Amino acid sequence: MFPERRRQSGFGLPMAVFVITILAVIIAAMSSVQENSGASSALQVNAHRALFTAESGVQASLNLLIPPDGSPGQACTVSPFYTRTFTVSGLNNCSVSVSCSSVTVNGDNFYTLTSTGRCGSATDAAQRILEVRAQ
Repeated sequence: MFPERRRQSGFGLPMAVFVITILAVIIAAMSSVQENSGASSALQVNAHRALFTAESGVQASLNLLIPPDGSPGQACTVSPFYTRTFTVSGLNNCSVSVSCSSVTVNGDNFYTLTSTGRCGSATDAAQRILEVRAQ
């Protein structure tokens, strides 16, 4: 009356567990790569902002040292020569500090401006240093 039962054998369940495990490992690896990419991108943005901050510091310091209108400039002996914390968008949470040194050769003054731009905080902090020489 009842059909004879056969014992089933196969590899469907072990194969499904194997495929699910492999997919879980791939998804976990992709998640880790995505997270590292996001952190790297944030650090790169702060590095660019620090570079722009250092450039802004150099440009402002050159205007103080050698004013475009020909008036006498600020003495290079002031320490720090120029310092500023930016609050404008794009450079918010960035600061710059510029030091100045001078050398006189054959009656000509040569100035060296060293600008240090810093952006971000803690693990996302970035710093760039620019050095410019002017006569």
